[in-house]
Formats: sequence, C-alpha cells, structure tokens
Amino acid sequence: MSAVFKALSDPTRREILRLLREKDLTAGEIAARFELAKPTLSGHFAVLREANLIQSEKSGTTVTYHLNLSVLEEAMCLFLDHFGLVLESRSLPSRLQKDKP
Repeated sequence: MSAVFKALSDPTRREILRLLREKDLTAGEIAARFELAKPTLSGHFAVLREANLIQSEKSGTTVTYHLNLSVLEEAMCLFLDHFGLVLESRSLPSRLQKDKP
C-alpha cells in the first residue's frame, strides 16, 4: 500500500488518474493535458504502474493507459479503516470486510 499512497501524494499523478477515470487514454493524449516534459510524465506513469494503479497496453508505437480501479478502491477502504471511519459492509470489497460477531 505504501506505493499506492506515494503515487497518490503527487497532484500530477492524481490528475492523470482523474483523466483515466473518464476513459482510457494514450500517452500522447495525456501529455497534451500537461505542460511537462515527456520524460517527466514517463516518470509519473512509472510510479503509477509500480503502484498498480494503471495498466498500459502497447499497440505499435502507441501506449494506452487504463485505470485499475480495484487497487484504488482498496487503498481508499484501507485508508478509511485505518482512521476508524466506518463504511457499510456492503460498500467494501469482500476481501476487505471484517468478520462480524
């Protein structure tokens, strides 16, 4: 989970995730939304891939990125649980639900 929270700590990476929440995008489409050098964006993509928050698919010279929503959802549930914030059990993924007495 540390890699996930490290990835989420940067506003550029959070914006990339927000864009990918709307639809899958190519690296070029994402780059067009930022005034950053391509190597800088590549570094952001690497951090997001390392945290398994995004997945990439290469077709020829085009790389398309997809949001891995289940990892993001799990991180948010664990974050809320860590601070004792209660979610209804039905809203938690089954692997995160605690056994009730």
